[in-house]
Amino acid sequence: MLAVRSSHQPSATKRLILAIALGFLFFIVSNFIDEYRIFQGAQIAAYVVGIISIVLLTGYSGQITLGQGAFMAVGAYSAAIVVQEFGFPMWLAFFVAVLAAALFGAIIGISAGRLSGPYLAGATLAFAVGIPALANAIPILGGEQGLSFDIGNAPGKYAETVSPYKWLFWICALCAIIAVVVAVNLTSSGLGRQWRAVRAHETAAALAGINPARSKVLAFTVSSGFAGLAGVSFSATVGLVSPSGFTLALSFLLLTGAILGGISHISGALGGAIIVVIIPTVFESWTEDASLGVATYLPGIIVSALLLLSIAIAPEGPTEALHTLRHRKKSG
Repeated sequence: MLAVRSSHQPSATKRLILAIALGFLFFIVSNFIDEYRIFQGAQIAAYVVGIISIVLLTGYSGQITLGQGAFMAVGAYSAAIVVQEFGFPMWLAFFVAVLAAALFGAIIGISAGRLSGPYLAGATLAFAVGIPALANAIPILGGEQGLSFDIGNAPGKYAETVSPYKWLFWICALCAIIAVVVAVNLTSSGLGRQWRAVRAHETAAALAGINPARSKVLAFTVSSGFAGLAGVSFSATVGLVSPSGFTLALSFLLLTGAILGGISHISGALGGAIIVVIIPTVFESWTEDASLGVATYLPGIIVSALLLLSIAIAPEGPTEALHTLRHRKKSG
């Protein structure tokens, strides 16, 4: 059961100041690291937003999802289409991605409003399976080849001094910072308390005047909007929107990152994103240097082992375990 920590949380103003300081720090650091690490940073930022979308839906609202990659695909395809077909500016495409994914999330949330547990997970899984097939069947979506999605270079005179990877990182990091600030403010608000109440005990929440069905649909909608932002950020890192980029493996990887980082805490999203991006890369490099035949499979095995270990030791993630340990020390 989630504890209410509102009295210990910083105010909205302090969160904004912290976010600005964090953005400035990222800006400074990006000028002192190599291009490959900058690209990895952009990937991590995209995964942070995707993991946050799962934390909001599962960790706070208690609804299980296995198809978050599908909502990412909706956001990414929507952004690519409005840029290519209608000439929208890139910054506006990000807003379109959020709105389109949120709309689909609301539709799915209403349709699955009577489902819970494994039935809801199965419904989201079916949605995740159907989206790639739908993309192959509709010509405007580019088929298996997909749609090009290039965010371009920095504007004006900065195009000559700012590398494409650094520009990509700045955009993805900005999206991640905005997502974190919005998510923390949401979970600290009355809406976040409603989600936690419904998750803890749906019947008791209803007796307290909360509409559980409406709360769940709203959580689905908000979570999907975050997933849409993650999808357009993720597509920006590869320069392409295609069915192969939004497979079930992506949904499972996001869920793994959410569990490893802490399914009930926004703060765990960064840790989860680092695990699913950096650890596979590190182990893949080591195994290739050692000429081991398991180089292709070892990164996935390591991440899976970490997931199983986390579930066995701390079912709600290491972040929750640290919060519990800290609370016990204060109480003792």
